[in-house]
Amino acid sequence: MNDKYVQLTPELSDYMVLSCSQEHPILKELRDLTASLSGAQMQISPLQGHFMAMLVRLLSANNILELGTYTGYSSLCMALNQSPEGRVITCDIDDKTTIIAKKYWHKAGVSDRITLKLAPALETIAQLDKNQFDLIFIDADKRNLPQYYQRCYDLLKPNGLILIDNVLWGGKVIDMDNQSAQVHAIRELNQALKNDSSIQCCMLPIADGLTMVRKPST
Repeated sequence: MNDKYVQLTPELSDYMVLSCSQEHPILKELRDLTASLSGAQMQISPLQGHFMAMLVRLLSANNILELGTYTGYSSLCMALNQSPEGRVITCDIDDKTTIIAKKYWHKAGVSDRITLKLAPALETIAQLDKNQFDLIFIDADKRNLPQYYQRCYDLLKPNGLILIDNVLWGGKVIDMDNQSAQVHAIRELNQALKNDSSIQCCMLPIADGLTMVRKPST
């Protein structure tokens, strides 16, 4: 096995965050508020936010789709790094946490770029046109992960990227005694991506595991 890795302690993780570009003050405020909520673990890490923000800039991603809004931190990370013409469509079913999201989008001055679709994500994406998104971030119900990916792939432009969050699920993906619906769906998608020779795929040990899938140009 490859031993070229560093055990990522909380202290080292904090160091990495502090060594990145300075976090936007509105993002920091939203992150601190979300940390006080019972479902705070659903928010992406600031390190992942920095990474996604850089991808938005590198791709010039003006059309972004997100499945799973929560309190809006990830969508705000992406919208802040788009051009003024950029647009984010984000899907969720929670009308309480998304109130927080809308408040902070407005506070950061990007609410005109972000459209919230408050409905089951599979219903929303069924109404969207193919080949229109530069970047898609999937961070919703893990039991539907294979279906989300299959449908989102058709919505992605050639050379576009899909980001899939929580692909390690706290390390449970390698615990074969764990046969929960969430873990089974994550394993199913991870294996399907590995076996698909038509795509470029990379799994990164950021936060709870982040997979990047590039759709080829032809």
